[in-house]
Amino acid sequence: MMGCFALQTVDTELTADSVEWCPLQGCRHLLACGTYQLRRPEDRPAGPQNKGGMEVKEPQVRLGRLFLYSFNDNNSIHPLVEVQRKDTSAILDMKWCHIPVAGHALLGLADASGSIQLLRLVESEKSHVLEPLSSLALEEQCLALSLDWSTGKTGRAGDQPLKIISSDSTGQLHLLMVNETRPRLQKVASWQAHQFEAWIAAFNYWHTEIVYSGGDDGLLRGWDTRVPGKFLFTSKRHTMGVCSIQSSPHREHILATGSYDEHILLWDTRNMKQPLADTPVQGGVWRIKWHPFHHHLLLAACMHSGFKILNCQKAMEERQEATVLTSHTLPDSLVYGADWSWLLFCSLQRAPSWSFPSNLGTKTVDLKGASELPTPCHECIEDNDGEGHARPQSGMKPLTEGMRKNGTWLQATAATTRDCGVNPEEADSAFSLLATCSFYDHALHLWEWEGN
Repeated sequence: MMGCFALQTVDTELTADSVEWCPLQGCRHLLACGTYQLRRPEDRPAGPQNKGGMEVKEPQVRLGRLFLYSFNDNNSIHPLVEVQRKDTSAILDMKWCHIPVAGHALLGLADASGSIQLLRLVESEKSHVLEPLSSLALEEQCLALSLDWSTGKTGRAGDQPLKIISSDSTGQLHLLMVNETRPRLQKVASWQAHQFEAWIAAFNYWHTEIVYSGGDDGLLRGWDTRVPGKFLFTSKRHTMGVCSIQSSPHREHILATGSYDEHILLWDTRNMKQPLADTPVQGGVWRIKWHPFHHHLLLAACMHSGFKILNCQKAMEERQEATVLTSHTLPDSLVYGADWSWLLFCSLQRAPSWSFPSNLGTKTVDLKGASELPTPCHECIEDNDGEGHARPQSGMKPLTEGMRKNGTWLQATAATTRDCGVNPEEADSAFSLLATCSFYDHALHLWEWEGN
């Protein structure tokens, strides 16, 4: 059986474009969601007038809000609980650092003011909150469009500096260094990478002096940050703007790219003249994410085409088109954000006896309110009951039908899995938790995906 089960829909009030699960031990139940809302002058109430009686013209304002949610497996109807909201400039991208810095998890934001912000996760009375730590303006009169940390791969050499690569709306890339003793941002280098917007910048996680960029000029480029401004290669294989790039954290030479041309390309970075595979996905590919544990699975946010899950095994090994395992179209929305959770599902039937972490619970066969939740469907349900979760359409089967009977989502860390006697490879790999977010319907969706 294979399918995607909608667990919850949350109204983000402003249009949502970025969603990120925390990858750090003890914090993997936390989910951040960023929003972007363009407020035009006509959207505002009548404003002041000048002496001539004419209205004062005001510029467009890009509003944003950062949400932090906690996933609670005990609550089957509303497993995502909001723990913080923070108004900001509009958020265009965000990423968690994959290692703790000075004892804290760090979240990086790229915003419409042209800045990269660092926020530090700290414990509060009931959960966690994000507090401002450092901010750096990239350039004047620009939007910060993307960022990536140099820590995307498990394991990091002790002498490897902590870096961020960012891109902006003027086509520039910016290499930043993070001081780990007193966490703050410092610009190392900037250079012109693209003629128009540089939609995306990303590290080669295996060789972090190498970065990649994609622009609205349709170019995919590689750069050696030790020689800023001199590109290693330029590819015109995409036919429209390149807006998503991610290096595989599992396989050294694998790179995935996505574009407005509605294609996902897989590359061997040792030969960037021709991709390993070209897969059409019927929608502009704004974000792509490799699964944190299963090296062949790729999640894609495909704008008007919803989100898709691809099996890239044959694409990497036999140069065949990737297989689309799941495709969900969300009506009247554009899916811009998507991310896999680092939590692993472990069946209680085969699990040894242990005490579950206090913030994690057990799912049973009779989920309370299961009839209020949608089941696998080709289109997401837009209607909701006003309390943040979707209503099922008529004829839909209960969520629990065909699902596993007993189990729990575990903090899949070395320490936890060792205590539980379960390794990530030995857990129920058929189940994955993921989140998507979208424009126009201003919604955050929580999904449970069951693969083979």
